[in-house]
Amino acid sequence: MYNFDFVKAGSVADAIAALKEEDAQPLAGGQTLIPTLKQRLAMPSTLVSLAAIPELHGITQDGDTLTIGAATTHSTVAREVAQSYPALASLAARIGDPAVRNRGTIGGSIANNDPSACYPAGALGSGATIVTNDREIAADDFFQGMFTTALEEGEIVTAVRFPIPQAATYQKFIQPASRFPLVAVYLAKYADGVRVAVTGASEEGVFRWSEAEAALDADFGAGAVKGLSVEPGGMIGDIHGSKDYRAHLVQVMTKRAVEALL
Repeated sequence: MYNFDFVKAGSVADAIAALKEEDAQPLAGGQTLIPTLKQRLAMPSTLVSLAAIPELHGITQDGDTLTIGAATTHSTVAREVAQSYPALASLAARIGDPAVRNRGTIGGSIANNDPSACYPAGALGSGATIVTNDREIAADDFFQGMFTTALEEGEIVTAVRFPIPQAATYQKFIQPASRFPLVAVYLAKYADGVRVAVTGASEEGVFRWSEAEAALDADFGAGAVKGLSVEPGGMIGDIHGSKDYRAHLVQVMTKRAVEALL
């Protein structure tokens, strides 16, 4: 590790003010950022901790809308939304290991937008709204590519607002060493249609599989996606799985998601 200044913000306003300093970077749960700092892949001069800001914590429900504060940990989500939104609770309960789940936060995961992270699939598959200190951004507009989001310089996620679906499931093919998904599919059924979000597969990060959505809107059954496939050229290829293998898994995991809801 190297020397840097550390600011423990007590409010969103304090955090935004501190982030105006040159080379300042926000710190949420730190499950990605701290290892990155140790490897010198990032070297901000100031870390602004968001962990102690009360307004970034907590979960509330208003009718069919669930709002989760950005600093809420994975373990808290897994525990507290098990009744109101079981699929999201299941997603949170299977992130990493207990240490990661008790430190990592939903806001940090979504802002980082790792191409194999779980929460971006949950947010995109749910048609969630990402709330920041300055505006509200639809999940369809928020995730813009590998480690890339619509967040501007000095802007932080303050909450994520989920419309609760009629039914949903998260099917995750786990890479056992990292606990990240090799490929995972989040499928949610709403009155106005089906949403299918895929993570772990694409070089561009989380994406909606529109062909599967259209097929399932027409006929919600496992057979609806049987003949569908994604182009392997844009998939991740590494020691854990080839591009063709990941493309195949997208179809397999979507079929499993449909079967789980049936």
